[in-house]
Amino acid sequence: MGCFFSKKSKRKSPEKEERAPTTTSAETASTGNAVPLGNNSEEAPKQYSWDKREKVDPKDYMLTGLKDVTVGRLPGKLNGQQFVIQECENCNIYVFDHSATITIDDCVNCRIVLGPVKGSVFFRDCKDIKCVVACQQFRTRDCKKMEVFLCCATQPIIESSTGMKFGCFQYYYPELAFHFKDAGLSIFNNNWSNIHDFTPVSGETNWSLMPEDSPVLDFVPAPDPESDFKSVRVSADPARSIVPLTKGGRCKDSEESCLFVFFAGEYTTANARKLIDEANAKGFVLIQTKEVSMRPEDVKRVFQRDADDLTEWITKGPVIALEMNGDGVVEACRNIASEVFSGTKLFVSDNKNTSSQDVDNFFNFADMQMGL
Repeated sequence: MGCFFSKKSKRKSPEKEERAPTTTSAETASTGNAVPLGNNSEEAPKQYSWDKREKVDPKDYMLTGLKDVTVGRLPGKLNGQQFVIQECENCNIYVFDHSATITIDDCVNCRIVLGPVKGSVFFRDCKDIKCVVACQQFRTRDCKKMEVFLCCATQPIIESSTGMKFGCFQYYYPELAFHFKDAGLSIFNNNWSNIHDFTPVSGETNWSLMPEDSPVLDFVPAPDPESDFKSVRVSADPARSIVPLTKGGRCKDSEESCLFVFFAGEYTTANARKLIDEANAKGFVLIQTKEVSMRPEDVKRVFQRDADDLTEWITKGPVIALEMNGDGVVEACRNIASEVFSGTKLFVSDNKNTSSQDVDNFFNFADMQMGL
């Protein structure tokens, strides 16, 4: 059996619109019953909410035809808008904000950082690109030689592209966690290594995984201290990365894995990060993570013999699951659960003989739930 440790916001009333000045009875009397002509009326034109919106300049949401420069957008400049990058050569491009979608066309020899994208990131006809990307959907078409440190909520897709290399997202800047939230992305849903090639070539490999110890800043350097982005405090230290560093589809070092699941609560994310730190300090490796919602019937199918004790815990929100790997990891995780997370709502594999089945049951369910 597994181990368990057990505003309404007020709607703001819209601001009242300014009322046009009215004519007093005294003023009416002084002018008799004459009806004022249009040009003589003092009535102000009515203002609508859309008249008060700040005008958008399309040039603020695109980078075009640039060469040998450092450019991009600082936090707060995009605020969820679409963005376009095209025909840039040998540029360092930093988009330190969240956006709706981003397309990158006809770029060559560029280093690119893209803050969280609510929808899709689409590279087309690009070559020699090194980038850090967080998005809902990732796709390339007609691209050559790209190295991508990726966080992608769905399965990344390449099409008619060659020399593609992928690594796990490892990045930090102070506003990044808020940008993930604004973009509706979970830091625990990262399918960076689960690549789908639409146009495979028999006998050839169009994509591969980068070495685990690949330093991000060797590929995409931090902003130059003399640039407009010097104020953004960037780190690519895996220990500081907003997205947990996972082994992904690489071969596991051990046959023993452990499933660790946190049920929704006030500190679920912080607890998951704490577990990763505790397990990593003991030499264990994080393979994969998922954040998904569950129904009572899902609990029965996934947790089986322990379902009755867990069903009531899923009503508060999504669960966060982690697969840790290494010899002795089950016993170590159970010790961490009792010593560090006493009183926390969680599930941890009971023994190493059944832990692999625990892992398969949960992550097969999660992949189906997310359409992977």
